[in-house]
This record gives sequence, structure tokens and C-alpha cells, in this order.
Amino acid sequence: MTTSTAYSRDLGDELRRLRQRFTGLRGRGLAVQLGWDPSKVSNIEHGKVRASEIDLVQYLTACGKDIDFIEGFFRRYRNAFDPYLAQVPDNPRTLVMTEAMATKITAYDVLTVNSLLQTPGYATALQAVTGTVPDDVDRQAVLRRPTRPDCVFYLHELALRLRLGDAHVMAEQCAWLMANSNLVRIVPAEAATAAFQSTCTLFEFEKATPLVYVESDLAKVFAQDEAAVERTRNLFELLDAVALDENQSRRRLAEYRGPTPLRALARTR
Repeated sequence: MTTSTAYSRDLGDELRRLRQRFTGLRGRGLAVQLGWDPSKVSNIEHGKVRASEIDLVQYLTACGKDIDFIEGFFRRYRNAFDPYLAQVPDNPRTLVMTEAMATKITAYDVLTVNSLLQTPGYATALQAVTGTVPDDVDRQAVLRRPTRPDCVFYLHELALRLRLGDAHVMAEQCAWLMANSNLVRIVPAEAATAAFQSTCTLFEFEKATPLVYVESDLAKVFAQDEAAVERTRNLFELLDAVALDENQSRRRLAEYRGPTPLRALARTR
């Protein structure tokens, strides 16, 4: 049985956008034009089934695409249903779509605040240090939706000790985390073992299989393999056992937020 993946859903959505832009047809209308059952168009556009190369040629030709575009799409589509997928770090599309579809997001970050919780000043300071290019989409919009996903962001205290920008930037970031403390659980510095665990995110969906996301400055990796998901669930069980609760996390954040946030750091040296 074919299982949809983050990438198959992304590429299926790309096909849907091409249909809308270049044909002006609804899915049923394109199905009639191609001689397909309407459910076939729907399943391909939702990434539920693997389209054959012939199907893709017919679909993309109906959208007015030339052979160069079709061959390029083939190269990407060959990996659409792989349980592991690596993408270049400056391609946010699959990640953004995954975040938008998720019903639950559980994340762990060690050295930096999760990008979904970063203030503009903190994000700018981080980009200056790492040399990364900011996303051109507002990924944090997913947390402002009335039906936003259930979220838990585990954050190691090391991220609070690692100063990015000036004291004001860090104080502002801590204040933002305090305002969203229902989403944040601080992993205290004394939980040294946790500091050696990998930064990762587990996405869960209403109907699709859960997937694990890990990123570095070299690649974005999506893993939908059962073993990877199970290892990640085990990690979050470990973090749940050692992390501070919501009130304790707020108090710990307050120590770093004050007029001179580095006092907290000075006391721990």
C-alpha cells in the first residue's frame, strides 16, 4: 500500500497549483479532459497515490508544460514516496506545508529557540551569526490560527545561555517565550544528557503517517520511517520526565528576561 509523505503531498499540491493557474479547470474538469476518473486527479494532487510517468506527462501537458519542465518534475517526483527525504536548506515549501497540515507539533531545540517561536530580533541575530537567508514566508502564522496544532516546544536551557544579539534581544525573546509559556517546557541545564540529544520535530496528522523533521546548515531531512518515529517518541518521553513544567519554565525564563539577563548566566558559571 502506498503511504503519502510530506514530499508527495508537496508535489501533489504543486500539480494542483499548476492546474488552477494554467488550465482554469477544476479537478473534475481536468479529469474529463484526460479521460480519468475524478478521484484519480484528487488522489494524485493530495499525494495519496504515485502517478505513473505517463500520468504525469498527460497531466503536465494539459497544463501547457514543455519537455524540459516535465523531465525536471520527473526527477523530483521519483523520490516523492521515499521514507527518508533530504532537501537543500533554502527550500521551505515542504516544511511550511507540513506545519500547516499538522494537528500536533512536538519539537526539541538545544542551542537556539525554535524558529516558530523566534522574535524578529532574535531571528535576525541568528541569521547574522549563521549566515542563513531568512524564509520569505511567515511560518509563525500557523500558531495564530484559531485551529492551530497542539504544540509542545522543549527548549534546553543552553539556548537561553547562548547570547544572540544584545541583552535587549535576549530579554525580548525570553519575554515572548513567557507569553507563550503554555507551549514551552524548559529542559534545565542540569539535564546534561539531554543536551547531547538531536534537535528534532515530530509532526502528527489527522490521517497521514507521523514524520520526523531534522535540519542542519546542509540539509532538511524528513523521515517517515516507523523506526525513526519510534526513536523520536522515546526522546520526547525522556524530555517529558526531566523538563520543567509550565510554571517552573516561566520562572526559569524570568531569570533570563530581567533588566540584566546575563546575571542568570553569571550565577551559573
